[in-house]
Parts: sequence; structure tokens; C-alpha cells
Amino acid sequence: QVQLVESGGGLVQAGGSLRLSCAASGHTFSSFAVGWFRQAPGKERELAASISGSGRTTGYADSVKGRFTISRDNAKNTVYLQMNSLKPEDTAVYYCATTKYGTMRTDLYQYDYWGQGTQVTVSS
Repeated sequence: QVQLVESGGGLVQAGGSLRLSCAASGHTFSSFAVGWFRQAPGKERELAASISGSGRTTGYADSVKGRFTISRDNAKNTVYLQMNSLKPEDTAVYYCATTKYGTMRTDLYQYDYWGQGTQVTVSS
């Protein structure tokens, strides 16, 4: 019953920006922390950013810190990932996922529901 749908991916030149959205349904959205993961070809899926259920606490991978901003609008059941100063290394499929916890989690196994992913390609 829980569904997460990502959107906003696409092709962008290095230095450009994209905003990803994750629309949720089927659960009490504000109760659960959400993460944005990414998976590049041939690489393991990794956590790029996470946010607590309340939205008051956020965390970022070192590789994206200062460039990406995660936020949420619980009234709209949506989580966002604003990506600025994009680099070719950011090219990946981006997934949103939700935990059964209200506080942030850092491990892949702690996330229970996943979206289908949206492709982000950054050209050099």
C-alpha cells in the first residue's frame, strides 16, 4: 500500500541544477525518515541525503555536502532533493526510500519502501 514515486531526473550539464521529488502515499508520511539513495553503474547503492520525519534534521554524504539539499513538505507528502553544482560523478539512478523510524538511518537495510528510481545524467 505504501508507494513512493520519484520524478525530476534528466540530463543536465556539469554545474547545472535539478530538483528531484518523491511523492508518497499509503502511510503516515510525517512519521518516517526518508533517504535519497543513488546508484551509479557498477557501483553499490549509497545514501546521498536523509531527513527525519519532522524535517528538522538532515544528513549528507561528504560527496554531496554543500551542493545538495534535502527537504520535505509533509502537508504535500513529498520529499525533495535540490541538487546544485552537479558533477559528472553525480550521474546515477536516484531512489527515495522510507524507514519505519522517525529518526534518520544510514544503512540500506533500514529502509523498507523504495521508489522506482529516476535517472540523473550529468554531462561534462
